[in-house]
Amino acid sequence: MSDNGVAFFIGLFGSVHCVGMCGPLAFAIPAADNKWLLIFDKVIYNFGRVLTYSLLGLLIGFAGRQLWIIGAQQAISLVSGLLIILAGITRLFKLSVAGKGILSRLFSPINKLLIYALQHRYGNFVVGVINGLLPCGFVYLALAGAVTTASPITAATYMLCFGLGTFPLMLIAMVSTGYFTPAIRRQINRAIPYLMVCIGFWFILRGLNLNIPYLSPSKQITGATICH
Repeated sequence: MSDNGVAFFIGLFGSVHCVGMCGPLAFAIPAADNKWLLIFDKVIYNFGRVLTYSLLGLLIGFAGRQLWIIGAQQAISLVSGLLIILAGITRLFKLSVAGKGILSRLFSPINKLLIYALQHRYGNFVVGVINGLLPCGFVYLALAGAVTTASPITAATYMLCFGLGTFPLMLIAMVSTGYFTPAIRRQINRAIPYLMVCIGFWFILRGLNLNIPYLSPSKQITGATICH
């Protein structure tokens, strides 16, 4: 599976979790009575999220490019893999993590901006754009993959594929009341830590450069043309 395929899969699998976390925000936006206008509004909302993910990918791609130039992308992939595995184990065994209060204060301005946009009816697209900036484990997971790509454009494309992966289920959940019941979300949330551990091992294999196509490609020479 290609890097972009993995990003799409991460988004697709994580989108059920996102329905529970971010879905209420989308439902809080005043919706049109007409069915087709409702669908259009929710599509616009999701396009806002995807745009933010792509821009985040573009920004982190500049950092990733510097890492690629100095040959540090291998180490970053290994460290990212270890951190993802630790995050998965923490979630699997329900271990407490220090620093949640700091994270909450860090993202407080974004939360306030989101509330302001909702109160002043700025619309689905603006709320979607802001929502893409909220803290989310799966966004961090995708960004960890994007930073190891070769250029800002490939990082943006990686995050675009992640965003498109979240698109279908988020849209279905928003226009189909009751499609994802709490029981279904609980079942998928139980599987998420295992997915995180698997993806963490994939990052480690990728960083080891074992010359296994797609799974662990050989290290590319800096300055060479990189094809995807």
